[in-house]
Amino acid sequence: MANEAIRVVNDSTSHVVTITLNRPDKLNSFTRAMHEELAAALDEVDAAGARALVLTGAGRGFCAGQDLADLDFTPGTMTDLGDVIGRHFNPLIRRIQSLPLPVIAAVNGTAAGAGANLALACDIVLASRSASFIQAFVKIGLVPDSGGTWFLPQRIGIARALGLAMTGDKLSAEKAESWGLVWQVVDDSELLPTAAKLAAQLAQQPTKAIAATKLAMRKGMTQTLDQQLDLERDLQRELGASHDYAEGVRAFIEKRTPRFEGR
Repeated sequence: MANEAIRVVNDSTSHVVTITLNRPDKLNSFTRAMHEELAAALDEVDAAGARALVLTGAGRGFCAGQDLADLDFTPGTMTDLGDVIGRHFNPLIRRIQSLPLPVIAAVNGTAAGAGANLALACDIVLASRSASFIQAFVKIGLVPDSGGTWFLPQRIGIARALGLAMTGDKLSAEKAESWGLVWQVVDDSELLPTAAKLAAQLAQQPTKAIAATKLAMRKGMTQTLDQQLDLERDLQRELGASHDYAEGVRAFIEKRTPRFEGR
């Protein structure tokens, strides 16, 4: 069945897959159908031969988080939000983080609630000048989810993380860049071209090594130095036996551009 809540474009020339959240009239907020389509698309990224992924939103916003209307909320009844998080959002964040290729979020316009934290789950965040990040959970009596209580303190410190979470204030793209929350802010018209160019560049890199780098960096946030030194040793042992390492060394000796294959 064709996707309706997302669009998927696989560029076989650049080996870049672009997934666009496609509910622009609802600021690309999540429904169960969107979760199912996105999960299936992410499962197919590897099979499609992709070496980089771009995630963006259609229309004037990146993603406004959960579509509350899709929860069948009725005043006076209890909605099991833990089930929604456990069934949909947590697997999505884990899947994004574990993909063995570079993942770029191209944030256009509003990224609110789980939408903001979905962007932060990606490896590199590009933002248009009109973009903003909002931890909107407090406005409806909730705690940041989809990794927000982990991503924010790790990247911008506890004081700023608490400020954003407790006030629900909008964070501009420029301030998000100055705080280290995003990699780069670009003009609105340049967002997708910049994301495509960066993705194509990363797709030509040794993506097996990139996947290992992602793993090592994230482990390093919680491990001791001794544990991290051992992990680096083990990863280098594995990568030292890879095709891309051999190709990189040959290319260096032969003074040519390496042709990496991600293996």
